[in-house]
Amino acid sequence: MAGSSLLALLDDIATLLDDVSVMTKVAAQKTAGVLGDDLALNAEQVAGVNADRELPVVWAVAKGSLVNKAILVPAALAISALLPWSVTPLLMVGGLYLCYEGVEKLAHKFLHSKAEDDAHHAELTHALVDPTVDLVALEKEKIKGAVRTDFILSAEIIVISLGVVASAPFMTQVMALVGVALLMTVGVYGLVAGIVKLDDAGLYLTRRTGEGAGTRFLRGLGAGILKAAPYLMKFLSIAGTVAMFLVGGGIIAHGISTLHHGIEGLAHHAGEVSIIGGLLGALTTALANTGVGLLAGAVALLVVLGAQRVMRRGKTDAPNPNG
Repeated sequence: MAGSSLLALLDDIATLLDDVSVMTKVAAQKTAGVLGDDLALNAEQVAGVNADRELPVVWAVAKGSLVNKAILVPAALAISALLPWSVTPLLMVGGLYLCYEGVEKLAHKFLHSKAEDDAHHAELTHALVDPTVDLVALEKEKIKGAVRTDFILSAEIIVISLGVVASAPFMTQVMALVGVALLMTVGVYGLVAGIVKLDDAGLYLTRRTGEGAGTRFLRGLGAGILKAAPYLMKFLSIAGTVAMFLVGGGIIAHGISTLHHGIEGLAHHAGEVSIIGGLLGALTTALANTGVGLLAGAVALLVVLGAQRVMRRGKTDAPNPNG
């Protein structure tokens, strides 16, 4: 009896772990839209930091990210247990924020002049060479800003993951959310550390001395890395933006049953095309969700800009208490 009970317990544990691994995988796939932007954004946050301080800054932000998730995971579990009806609205809010952020990035060159961007870059460059600038304070400000940004992105990841595991048993929810939180933190900041050190690695390889074939290959590889690093950042930014529309639009569409069934119908008809039906159906769903994301993000941006204009006008029209 004891042996059979132990085997039953082990079987239950194996089933639980299998459920957790499956749900963690699905949740990770659902949150992929946040990761491309997360990688590029966090790599950009290190800009203006001395090369020998890049990894300590990334490590400090990673620790802040773990604290963020230590707050967000229990909060998400409490919401799932006490207010399960709010999971879908929260998902839609998170999806809308993703879409808004994506449209804001696209509109950046229209909302901010090149002179503003150049001035910001010049300010960072000047801070590195100006002996009167407190680099420790500058570094701390960058870390605080990166941790605040991470809190928003982590909240999106946890809320999206919660939508995947909301109907699972409580223990499965706990293990899946903790797994996703740890996986995303280690994965994102491990990659960020690698990205910010790509140029250093390339420079190190280009300085290898010797005329052997292997050494020449390493120097060529280093030169290639130095040329490719800026393009990698651009690719991550573009891929992350597209994925934000795809994932955010998909979340919004899923929360609106009429829209969701309409997209399913289009995908079904596209899937009936011979030979390429499967690919065409998937592409139709992706394009439709991306279109929903673009539209939702544009509307959200217009609302935010309108609200900001009204607030600025209200401050301008307010009477001066000093006469």
